[in-house]
This record gives sequence, structure tokens and C-alpha cells, in this order.
Amino acid sequence: MQMHAPLILASTSPYRQELLRRLRMPFEVMAPEVDESPHAMEAPAALAARLALAKAHAVASLHPCAVVIGSDQVADLDGVALGKPGHHEAAVQQLRTMRGRRVVFHTAVAVVQADRRFEASDVARVGVTFRALSDPEIEHYLRADRPYDCAGSAKVESLGIALLESVESDDPTALIGLPLIRTCALLRQAGIDPLEHTTP
Repeated sequence: MQMHAPLILASTSPYRQELLRRLRMPFEVMAPEVDESPHAMEAPAALAARLALAKAHAVASLHPCAVVIGSDQVADLDGVALGKPGHHEAAVQQLRTMRGRRVVFHTAVAVVQADRRFEASDVARVGVTFRALSDPEIEHYLRADRPYDCAGSAKVESLGIALLESVESDDPTALIGLPLIRTCALLRQAGIDPLEHTTP
């Protein structure tokens, strides 16, 4: 197993930072400089996978000895990518479009260590069925949770769980933004076992 290789999360997302802290390993945070624009005809899952790897590589190029984790999430409604709404009106439109329907959230994670030429990635898919939400419910939710930085306009770790009818997933934290089961598996491939690197 690797010893003393610094661990860096290539993300400023507070949700991903909170999730990675669950593994009780010391890590640094760095913002990746990556253009997140989708390519023409790019499928949502492919977009998430490409961006997760690009974010990890962007930071690894500056810190080649570090083990870098990159992640990205794209909501997929019938093959159409739904990004972060950014503002209230866009979030209202997203939730109106998704009500009563099944949306797949593709949450990709990548691990890169440049000096070892190591890279590995995976994508967790979470099927979410939204309730048949009324307009007043949508408005009340958005005013309460303000999920404008979340793909699909829902903070499921908060009040957003009340928007949902069901969730299907094999990696419970994927919907929040970082699939920890897959992250642990990729870290082990990189030579870091979270169970051996945990701090008290």
C-alpha cells in the first residue's frame, strides 16, 4: 500500500467534501480549472465520466505525486442532461419537468496519480422517481432549500427527500454527489486502503 501520498479532492463542492470526510482520511481541496460544457450529442453518463476524469487530471497535473479524486454528477431525463439550475426560475422549470417522472442521476468518480500514470474511474447510476408535485409544493421547497447549485434542483440530503417517491441505488451516497463505495474501490486500486489510512 502507498504511504504518505497526499490525497486531494478536485472539487470545491461542500457536499463532496462532507462525504469524503466520512472516510476519516486527511485530504486537501483544490478547485479544478475545467470547462464543463457538454460536447455535441454527448450522453449524460459520458459527460459525467469525462468531467470527473478531467477534473482529476487538471489537479494531478499540478500535483503529480498526489492521489487526486475528481467527481461530477449529471441528471438524465430521457437522455437529456439536466445541469445545475443556477437560479430560481430554472429550478422551477426543472422540477415541473421532472414531477411524476423517473430521472437517472449519473455520478462519476475518477482517481488519478500522474507520476505513476495511474487513472481509474467509475459511474454510479441512481434511479429517482419524483412525486407528482404541485406548483405550491415546488415553490415552498425551493424557497426553503435553495438547491440552485445541485443537478436536478434537489438537495436529497435535506428537505429535497420530500420531493421523491422512490430511489434505486447500489451506492447510497452517489445521489448526494460522491459514490463512496466506488471511491473506496478506486482508492484501493491506487494503493490506498481507507481502512488502513483512517485517522482517529
